[in-house]
Amino acid sequence: MLDDVDLLVCGAGPAGSVVAERAAAVLGWKVLVVDQRSHVAGNCHDSTHPSGVLVHNYGPHYFRTNDESLLRYLSRFTDWHEANYEVRSLVRGQLLPFPINLTTLEAFFGKSLTPEAAAELLAWKRHDIPAPTNSEEQVLSRVGPELYDAFYRGYTLKQWGVSAAALDPGVCGRIPVRLSRDARYVDHKFQVMPTRGFTALFRSMLNHRRIRVLLGCKYDEVRDLIRPRRATVFTGPIDEYFGHRLGRLPYRSLRFEFVAKPVEFAQPCVQVNYPNDFAYTRSVEIKHVTGQRHAHTVVSYETPSATGDPFYPIPRAENRALYAEYAALAERERARHGVYFCGRLAQYRYFNTDEVIGEALRCFERLRAERGAGPPGPARENSPGARPMGRRAASSS
Repeated sequence: MLDDVDLLVCGAGPAGSVVAERAAAVLGWKVLVVDQRSHVAGNCHDSTHPSGVLVHNYGPHYFRTNDESLLRYLSRFTDWHEANYEVRSLVRGQLLPFPINLTTLEAFFGKSLTPEAAAELLAWKRHDIPAPTNSEEQVLSRVGPELYDAFYRGYTLKQWGVSAAALDPGVCGRIPVRLSRDARYVDHKFQVMPTRGFTALFRSMLNHRRIRVLLGCKYDEVRDLIRPRRATVFTGPIDEYFGHRLGRLPYRSLRFEFVAKPVEFAQPCVQVNYPNDFAYTRSVEIKHVTGQRHAHTVVSYETPSATGDPFYPIPRAENRALYAEYAALAERERARHGVYFCGRLAQYRYFNTDEVIGEALRCFERLRAERGAGPPGPARENSPGARPMGRRAASSS
C-alpha cells in the first residue's frame, strides 16, 4: 500500500537509488521511490538504440573515482571493465588531445618539445594573474591567450551561454594541463564502466523487497497523499520544490542527436570536442568505453540549450547567492518535516557520478543519525490542495 512507507524518495537517479538502497538494506525501512521519467538511473540512463548499439541517453557518464570503498559498495550491484576515456578537440583542422598535454602543445605550436621546454613556453605565454577571479583569467594564467582562444573560449560560450569571464574560476580550472603525453581525460585511480551498463546497475540497486518504484509519476502527485513515517529525500530542483518562491535558479540543458553509422567505429576516441566549429559542443561514441562489440556504431551530438530539462547548474556568484537562500529554506524543511535534499539539482552543484553517490551516502548517514533510532517521528503535515493520483500502480524495479 502506498501509505505503508517509512521513506519517500523523489528521484530514481544515482542519489535517490543509493539512499533508498541503504535505508532498505541497513535500516529495514519500507521505501517508495517515485520518478517522473519512465526509467531508473536518472541522467546515467543507458539503453539499446534501434541499431542494437548501447547508448548513453543523456550524455556520457565516465565513471571514475579515487575512493576504493565507494567502488566496493557499487560492486555489489555490477561487475566492471577498464575504460579508456580519451578526448580530442578539433582545432585548426586537427584532432588534438584534450586536456592539453605535450603532444597537443607540439602540434599546436609546430615544434618538438621536452617537458622542460614546454614549461618554459607556457611560462612565456601565460598572463601574470596571481588570483584569478573567473574562468577566463584562470585559463589565461595557465596557458595564455592563444590556447585559450583555440580550446576554451568558444566551447565555454556554447556550453554555458555566457563567456568564461562570467563563470567561476573552477569551471575551466578543473581541467588539467599536462607536460607529459598522458592522453587520459581524467587522472583518477579507478577508471571503469559497469559491465551491463548504468541502468542495470541502478535497477539492481533498487531490486530490494523493501523498495517499491513508481515511474512516470511526478513528486507533486504524491507529496500531499503519502505521509512517510521517517523522512522524505528530494533529489529534484530545489527551487521547484519551493514553488520558485525566491526566483528560478538558472540551468543549462542539452539536446541530443543520435546518428547510427554502418561502421564499427566512426571516431578515433570516445569524445571529440568542437570549440570553434558547429553549433554542437561535442560528439560522443560511447561504444569506445562500454565494451560492446557490434558491427555498427552510434554517435551522439550534443547541443547546449537555455531551455529543456535541467542538466547543469550555472556556476556564478549570483546563482550561488540565490541557492544559499533556498538552502536555508531546505534546512528548515528538514528540521520541521524531515525532508532531505540531495543531488545535483537539489544542491545546485555539478557532481560527477562518483561524487553524487558520495553525497547520497552522506545523506543516508545523516538520515540514520537523525531519523533512524527510536519510533518514527511525526509525519509531515498535509499541504493544502491535495489531489488524487488518478493513475499508475506501484511497481517493483
